[in-house]
Amino acid sequence: MDLQIIQNKVFVIRGCKVMLDYDLAEMYKIETKALKQAVRRNMDRFPPDFMFELTQKEYQVLRSQNVTSSPGGNRYLPFAFTEQGVAMLSSVLKSTKALEVNITIMRAFVRMRQNYLDSAELRQRIEAIELEMETKFEDIHQALQYLLDPPQPARATIGFKSGE
Repeated sequence: MDLQIIQNKVFVIRGCKVMLDYDLAEMYKIETKALKQAVRRNMDRFPPDFMFELTQKEYQVLRSQNVTSSPGGNRYLPFAFTEQGVAMLSSVLKSTKALEVNITIMRAFVRMRQNYLDSAELRQRIEAIELEMETKFEDIHQALQYLLDPPQPARATIGFKSGE
């Protein structure tokens, strides 16, 4: 499975990078209903920081942002799994396919994290260069201003002094 495909199925919801149950079910080649049943039977393995159910509003926003239709006309709101929740799914589903898919998904999450760290480092370097350039351009601007409009030295007035 291509890592780029997996990365395209990762969304940020409630400040967490998550994957939705119907995308995971498709990757595991099982029905979403079966995945949800397995999770519901093992809810103690999925605390809120591992998995949560989307609200109707969150789901509508997600659908409008991604211009997707409701997958299969589900009546239930999707579960959103964080990286830890996806890892926990492999212990709940216990199939070879689930294990293989989970390994690929974990690699995708690691790659995304590395890309983010790389971009953060790059952003810091760009900001440092911008700050340095602003200082240099300010110096150049002052020098040009001096050349275009040099300060006039104070001159003594020529002529008669009044009152003497």
